[in-house]
Amino acid sequence: MLSALATVAPALPLPPLSPTQAAAVDDRQQQSAYTQWIDDGTGGELGQSRLLLSGLHCAACAGQIEDALCRVEGVQRAEVSGAAQRAVVTWNPQTTRVSALIEAVQRAGYGAFPDTGAQAVALATRETRQSVWRLFVAAFCMMQVMMYATPAYVADPGDITPDMVGLLRWASWLLSLPVMVFAAGSFFRGAWRGIREGCISMDLPVALGIAVTFIASASATFDPTGPFGTEVYFDSLTMFVSFLFAARWLEARARQRAAQSLDSVMRRLPDAVERLDAQGQGVLVAASALVVGDRVRVHAGQAFAADGRVVEGATQVDEAMLSGESRPVDRAVGDEVSAGCLNLGAPVVMEVRQLGAHTRYQRIVALVERALTERPDFLLATDRIAAPFLWGVLALAAGAWGAWQFIDPSRALWVAVSVLIVTCPCALSLGAPVALLASAGELARRGILVQRLDALEILTRVQDVVFDKTGTVTEDRLTVAHTRVLQRTPDIAGEILQSLVATLARRSQHPLSRALAHGYPGQNLADVVLDAVSEHAGQGLEATARFDDRALRVRMGGPAWCGVPDGVELPGRPTVWLGMELDGRLQPVACFEFDEVLRADAVSGVAGLTKAGLALHLFSGDQTASVEAMASRLGIPDARARCTPQDKLAAVEALQAAGRVVVMVGDGINDAPVLARADVSIALGTAAALAQARADVIVLSDRIDDLPVLLDTARRTVAIVRQNLRWALAYNVLSVPLALMGWLPPWLAGLGMALSSLVVVLNALRLARPAAAPTR
Repeated sequence: MLSALATVAPALPLPPLSPTQAAAVDDRQQQSAYTQWIDDGTGGELGQSRLLLSGLHCAACAGQIEDALCRVEGVQRAEVSGAAQRAVVTWNPQTTRVSALIEAVQRAGYGAFPDTGAQAVALATRETRQSVWRLFVAAFCMMQVMMYATPAYVADPGDITPDMVGLLRWASWLLSLPVMVFAAGSFFRGAWRGIREGCISMDLPVALGIAVTFIASASATFDPTGPFGTEVYFDSLTMFVSFLFAARWLEARARQRAAQSLDSVMRRLPDAVERLDAQGQGVLVAASALVVGDRVRVHAGQAFAADGRVVEGATQVDEAMLSGESRPVDRAVGDEVSAGCLNLGAPVVMEVRQLGAHTRYQRIVALVERALTERPDFLLATDRIAAPFLWGVLALAAGAWGAWQFIDPSRALWVAVSVLIVTCPCALSLGAPVALLASAGELARRGILVQRLDALEILTRVQDVVFDKTGTVTEDRLTVAHTRVLQRTPDIAGEILQSLVATLARRSQHPLSRALAHGYPGQNLADVVLDAVSEHAGQGLEATARFDDRALRVRMGGPAWCGVPDGVELPGRPTVWLGMELDGRLQPVACFEFDEVLRADAVSGVAGLTKAGLALHLFSGDQTASVEAMASRLGIPDARARCTPQDKLAAVEALQAAGRVVVMVGDGINDAPVLARADVSIALGTAAALAQARADVIVLSDRIDDLPVLLDTARRTVAIVRQNLRWALAYNVLSVPLALMGWLPPWLAGLGMALSSLVVVLNALRLARPAAAPTR
């Protein structure tokens, strides 16, 4: 039903939604494809819906849509990105509906549709087809008009009779009508929308230039003695419209390419899945109809529709969306799978455990939405400049017309038209957003999600990087570093002792127990039988172990729990002790020391940041010896141990007070305050939800060596944005004087304006090409 909305041509005046269409977009089940439900802080809920937009050509268009949406009762917030052609609207379902949001956008003169995969494809196809048709009509008519205009340029005076000149002009006028009505109609509608909304858009100077050129040429055709003289410029008019549509068509394709990586993240879930009934028979149902506990068969090449656990079969899964890792991973019975990941191998059956907003995929989609619609501060600054600039263009054109009335009245109109066209700030409005979109898309492809686009600019000025230790430069697991046997038990074989350790460790979910079980994976667990197993919080395990026709009381856990006497010097690292009842009393038998596992890429990642000239710091709440040893392995000169969250916050504030720009990389809940305080905050994909909420950038891959790539991409992005802005400024500085002096005819002004926009878009697209990681 939603696809019916795409049948309305977005460039034409849009009628209100029909009752059937309104019911479709207001259906709660269908809204799950493009709406998330969030807590409003008072026990109620708010909808956060993604809308796909059409008809936007400049920053002013985005502002008009935001204003139209915010005027709808119940809308809490609206964010619109002209480059991404999308809006994210937060609304109260008690006071408004999605259909009301769509109609508000339509009344403003634009198209709006629910942002589902099918809608995106249908709308992109339709807009591309319409753009190609307009370009074809404008180009075809231009060629015909040029053919009729050529004799006037090449013939000598008197070679063509006045009647023939009149006939050629009439033919040119007739062929210009389709260009004005069909091809250029969108410019007039855009200009009228801006006037109606009380603001000025970039379509206004273009529409004025086209209208004045056509009216003056038509007047010269029908009344050569009239106020506009005898010269006609139908060829310049049609040529300008053709050039402009060619540039806009290329820009639209470039924007689609820039947003492709981000779009692909949001298009991973299947529309329908095969749900199995109690008899194991498959029934095709909508993905939105799934509930927790359902069993779903996922075929090869299909994406998982929910988070769950494999219960039948084995396969390989592409988890690049979650981690940025291109190599598939093996998944078998008992393994967890995530929504949005692709099944590459064989059909498997999964049990649904998490759906909708509770899945990791939906959390990533929320981050992508923010990247698609956010407009950073420096981009808002260019938007604010655009409106005064446009008023200046109109004033400059009027001034040029007045000045040329004294110089050469016959050329005054065409000089004014050239000034109107050549100074349209399209390049100014396109240069930054397309570059940011392309950069965010390329980073997302690598598993790096930018939540705050301002962070890219700040990263180019960063001087210090502060790392948390546990879970950031180390993995979230421990490994057995050293085993000490404290008391020999000749009557117990070493293999039996190892089996006892492994069996006991598997009875607890404590992180140290899991690490110990991982350290003894191949032991023969059948050699030892445990009875009366009990776990005591804060102390450890206790059981009766039976082996070799013997029964012994054993304990595993802390030193006091396992019989270690007071006064014994304990290791500085985390430990697990094993105690046995020997000779009638509990005695410690073995001590297992643990160490953190350094991330495999941590050394190379830190080396890359050091090579980039950044000062590195390691802050941790752990013991001094552990922190200093880790800093030594990483080559970080400044290591601070036993830090509370307040200590970390104070240290970052001290760096900032000294004029330093600081990046904080953390993962835990205790890192949330310092992440919020840092100039740029980075969280890993496995970080706590609160840490991710505070972060400007989330590295889904958990790879430290992606940080130099992030830094390099940020520098490239800002460099290209500055190049685009400098180009737009230089273009206007050079072209405006030429137009004012009458050296730039309208057709050449149109070509220059179109090419300037195209240059900045193509320059921005260089960011969509994968960049080599910085040399380590």
